[in-house]
Amino acid sequence: MLEQDIERVLFTEQELKDRVAEIAAQIDKDYAGKEPMLISVLRGSFIFMADLVRSITLPCTVDFMAVSSYGSGTTSSGQVKITKDLSESIEGRDIIVVEDILDSGNTLSYLFQLLQARHPASVRLCTLLDKPSRRTKAVTADYTGFTVDDLFVVGYGLDYAEKYRNLPYIGILKPAVYEKG
Repeated sequence: MLEQDIERVLFTEQELKDRVAEIAAQIDKDYAGKEPMLISVLRGSFIFMADLVRSITLPCTVDFMAVSSYGSGTTSSGQVKITKDLSESIEGRDIIVVEDILDSGNTLSYLFQLLQARHPASVRLCTLLDKPSRRTKAVTADYTGFTVDDLFVVGYGLDYAEKYRNLPYIGILKPAVYEKG
């Protein structure tokens, strides 16, 4: 039923699995001898985060934040709101923020300022998708799954109006779906 709204598949389930394994291997290498805390930015990154954590072989912990600047629209509102904060302190910890998509950079710029004020040992960004053409803030990912053009993508945790997260691939949403408005 959801598939009828997809214009085309951008990244297959296997491509996602392979890229997640590559990112996990790089994190294992970069954090050898350390125990990073991965922070999932909910809701979009939860599937990516789960697969990533299962692929990382070194000890790590996880926590979750919910940060919003979209509402139910298709573009960032520019207004950032923390709707769920971390459950534990990050002071002195090596932090990897796990995000579904780096778009304008507004949300992540705000989030990184907030996290830095809590005095972690380090903060890095791991994003599944990077849309550099939309960037308005100077935010750069340390780990990137795929760079994408300015397309409206859904699946593998990414949504439109809370739908399509459960698709096992990332697809381009047909404009007719979100232009109904």
